[in-house]
Amino acid sequence: MWKILKQIVRTGLVTEPAPNAEPRLLEHALHADIHRLFGRALCIRQVDAGSCNGCELEIHALSNAYYNLEGLGIKFVASPRHADALLVTGPVSKHMADALRRTYEATPEPKLVIAVGDCAACGGVFGEDSYAGLGRIANVIPVDVTVPGCPPTPTALLQGILAALQSPTSRVDKRSASTYQKTEDRG
Repeated sequence: MWKILKQIVRTGLVTEPAPNAEPRLLEHALHADIHRLFGRALCIRQVDAGSCNGCELEIHALSNAYYNLEGLGIKFVASPRHADALLVTGPVSKHMADALRRTYEATPEPKLVIAVGDCAACGGVFGEDSYAGLGRIANVIPVDVTVPGCPPTPTALLQGILAALQSPTSRVDKRSASTYQKTEDRG
């Protein structure tokens, strides 16, 4: 025990550096865009198309107190019928391809599709030529934004959601956003 105490006295207090302000600025921009476009919370349906669950762990980290996803106006929903966006992880396995297509078709327009992780973006370590898989998500459904990384960090996930909302090719109808604003002003 004395050895450990001597080492602590010699090296001093060693801690992680304080986080930079970038994630906080990103969160404010994301919250403002969600409110401007939808006038309510952004509802996301997460779909695992055959991943190793590394990306899911990072997605679940978004719900902790540090990132506070609910406070930003984003919530996860169980049904694609209530979703505004699909957050898809993993390479598409042959057994999940039909379920992914049906989930995409059940999501009402306008919808966003965000491919999360290297496997969803390009097939990852599983590649495009697997006997049991179809490769990347874009081989099965149209994708708006890909978030690279194996697995991507929670900050990268927030940046991907923000990029999907701000994308000029985004299928979110800007006119429907203005109707949300008008109904709020009346009431």
